[in-house]
Amino acid sequence: MRDFSYLRANSVDAARQAAALPGAMLLAGGTTLIDLAKCDVAEPDSLVDISHLKGLDTIEIDERGAVIGALARMSHVADHAGIKGGFPAVSEALWQAASAQLRNMATVGGNLMQRTRCPYFRDPSNFAACNKREPGSGCSAIGGVTRGHAVLGTSEACIATYPGDLATALVAFDAVVHLGERRVLVDDFFLLPGTTPQKEHAIEPGEMITAIEIPGSAAARRSSYVKVRDRQSYEFAAASAAVGLELEADGRTVRDLRVALGGVATKPWRARTVEEALKGKVLEPEVVRAASLLAVEGAVDHGANHYKIELAPRVVARAILKLGEAA
Repeated sequence: MRDFSYLRANSVDAARQAAALPGAMLLAGGTTLIDLAKCDVAEPDSLVDISHLKGLDTIEIDERGAVIGALARMSHVADHAGIKGGFPAVSEALWQAASAQLRNMATVGGNLMQRTRCPYFRDPSNFAACNKREPGSGCSAIGGVTRGHAVLGTSEACIATYPGDLATALVAFDAVVHLGERRVLVDDFFLLPGTTPQKEHAIEPGEMITAIEIPGSAAARRSSYVKVRDRQSYEFAAASAAVGLELEADGRTVRDLRVALGGVATKPWRARTVEEALKGKVLEPEVVRAASLLAVEGAVDHGANHYKIELAPRVVARAILKLGEAA
């Protein structure tokens, strides 16, 4: 870890100005940044500490939805009665992310900014070729061990999986990221790798996440997050699904459906084809399973990650049918 300067910002404006300087990085909970610095991936010239800024850790709930401050701790958001009642998939996604110690430290804004857990990205001493670290150097994962890598949204430049749980739930319910003067849909905040995998977020120099806004809806109130992983806790998703469901008065016909996938794509992945295929349909197991196959349209495997193409639709169907049974 190289030497760096430290600034404790006393206002949002001061933080933005300092963060706009070359080599500057924001520090909140530190659970991602410090980890990246230890493995020589992040090499900041200066750290701008925003952890003590006032007013950025609030959670506000009303009839329109929720506004969550960027510095709100993951554990506080997960346990908030308004989030549990109005957005259960968001609460469940947070509870299934990381360890209790990390959830107590990590902020929701920092969680959205976390970077891939691709082992090739995080091991520069052994794998110099990584287009996320060094644009144009190549992708060591392609042709390597790919069991944890993405099958959706990949490119010839990168197949790294987006690891987060929270963002998957936020994408399902059309959440919006507040960046000061700009508002960006979470789905647009995360960028596909294309030919520029080093650019992961639609955030510009001088901007910082100040809040996350989640519109309220009947589908958000009846929602769930289903996560399949190699072990029960402290593990990233092999495949996950955030699903919200609203039924017609008959209790069987789909009025509204929200589906997003985690663990299988280079960004949180909205499965709109599944949503459209089931709207207006009676919620029958075989119909749901057939529609869920659309979740992996266009998927491309790289050998060991082929199982995700079969696993993801099953996770989606399980989540939808789980909510249907609770109706």
